[in-house]
Amino acid sequence: MARKSARKSALKSKKTTKRGGKAKPSPSKLSPIPPGFRTVTPYLAIEGAAQAIEFYKKAFGAKELSKQATPDGKIMNASVKIGDSIVLMSDVFPGSDAKSPNTLGGSPVTLHIYVKDADRLWQTALSAGARVILPLDNQFWGERYGQLADPFGHRWSISMQVKMSREEMDAKQKEAMAVFAQSEHPSYAEQPSQV
Repeated sequence: MARKSARKSALKSKKTTKRGGKAKPSPSKLSPIPPGFRTVTPYLAIEGAAQAIEFYKKAFGAKELSKQATPDGKIMNASVKIGDSIVLMSDVFPGSDAKSPNTLGGSPVTLHIYVKDADRLWQTALSAGARVILPLDNQFWGERYGQLADPFGHRWSISMQVKMSREEMDAKQKEAMAVFAQSEHPSYAEQPSQV
């Protein structure tokens, strides 16, 4: 009997709360994810982030979204939008664990850009000062693809899907696998001085 009474009392208090007991806090209108951000967003460490922003504008059509600088002009945090994606960046600061690719002797990461016209963006990036790592070409997986390095050491690949015949894809794959069989990467074999 005591249990029945306790359950009734608990149900009654739940109803009271629903009908007019303590007010529930209203859900926050602030989203935990800022507008425009995707699940994964690259954050680049750069020696010369202000210059890099200008390069990304010229090379990739980036739009500057935000920039916070120190009194001496170094970038503490900046964001640009390339296509529909946001890229964050800052200058490298003494005492930080973040190192630029130029300090490390290269970058283990490639930022990949899909576009509708890979040839046009490729030429724009080269004109802005990017250097070729892997020439833009139709690849065996059915994309027009190439890799560039920006003047700050970060690697970028530019790509678009293309229609290719099965014969062309097979020939391209055979060619690439022959280079890999020699323990080389096709980009290193074609551009040894630019790695």
